[in-house]
Amino acid sequence: QVQLVESGGGLVQAGDSLRLSCAASGRTFSIYAMGWFRQAPGKEREFVAAVMWSDGSTHYANSVKGRFTISRDNAKNTVHLQMNSLKPEDTAVYYCAADRLGRQTNNQASYDYWGQGTQVTVSS
Repeated sequence: QVQLVESGGGLVQAGDSLRLSCAASGRTFSIYAMGWFRQAPGKEREFVAAVMWSDGSTHYANSVKGRFTISRDNAKNTVHLQMNSLKPEDTAVYYCAADRLGRQTNNQASYDYWGQGTQVTVSS
């Protein structure tokens, strides 16, 4: 089992920045990739970004490319999501997830473990 705990959410204004963190514990050696997803009110959960645990390669949703940066710290078993130039449409609950098998990184069905989520609210 892998446990994931997110932190760093909050209320900001449009154009501001936030940094989310996700700390993994347990059988972290089994992690192949880590991802961030988000779910806005009344909408389905969507892919935001993912990072491969071994080589650090990254993938982003088109809606956040150029504004968000995902990174990992293997020594601390932590993944970060740096969010810049935030927009009101970025408002959502952000979830961290871990994938054991390296399947489709932008598909939530590929992820085996999930955090509890952290709220990000961007006011206009």
